[in-house]
Amino acid sequence: MFRGAPRRGPDPIVSMNSAAPILVIVAVSALSLTVDGQARRRSAQEPVPAEVECPSTLGAGVATGLSFCDVLTGRDQAGGVIVPLPPHRGPVTLTFDLHNRHTYSEDLVKSGGAYRRYTATVGVLTADNTLLDRAVIQSEFRTAADLVDRVGGGAGPGGVKGVAPTGTVSITVVIPAEEEQVSILGEKLSVIRPDATAPDSFTTPGRPIAIVSNIQLAYRSR
Repeated sequence: MFRGAPRRGPDPIVSMNSAAPILVIVAVSALSLTVDGQARRRSAQEPVPAEVECPSTLGAGVATGLSFCDVLTGRDQAGGVIVPLPPHRGPVTLTFDLHNRHTYSEDLVKSGGAYRRYTATVGVLTADNTLLDRAVIQSEFRTAADLVDRVGGGAGPGGVKGVAPTGTVSITVVIPAEEEQVSILGEKLSVIRPDATAPDSFTTPGRPIAIVSNIQLAYRSR
């Protein structure tokens, strides 16, 4: 009985049939709250662009506008592409696109000698040099159509640089909750050329062996 309503005799007995609409309303309300809560949790983990400390910025793509960053080989995570993690609760999901690094030559393309097969390996490390995961990209270059983009700010035709990304692999790494930053560090590069009898291998620290772009983080804020 509602407060303030006049009393007109004994309260009626409510049957199960008359209570059914009330139960339905309660169930629908609970379902709505559950759906709203799930939506908030999902939106809290949508990927957002990461703030990145790039030791060797390649430049911006003229077609995509993406920022391309060289990945250098090394043994210390401090020399890699540093990705600080914002304050978060629980694990953080890091995603990025990994590319091979090609020096373009129109003369080699015309002569048929431009073919390269690249295999680059990079690691994702914590601040204490613990390896979380490895990523590998293998791709082939034959013509300009194999380039992901051209990079502006160079002296080549159209103001582009000779170095450009080729091939793309999308990488996902789950980072433990206690970490505050990670580093993307190069490990090795293997290059097969048509005029070589064996692959060229590069592991010397400080050498750019790959390119990363589109670095994003998905996390739950504190």
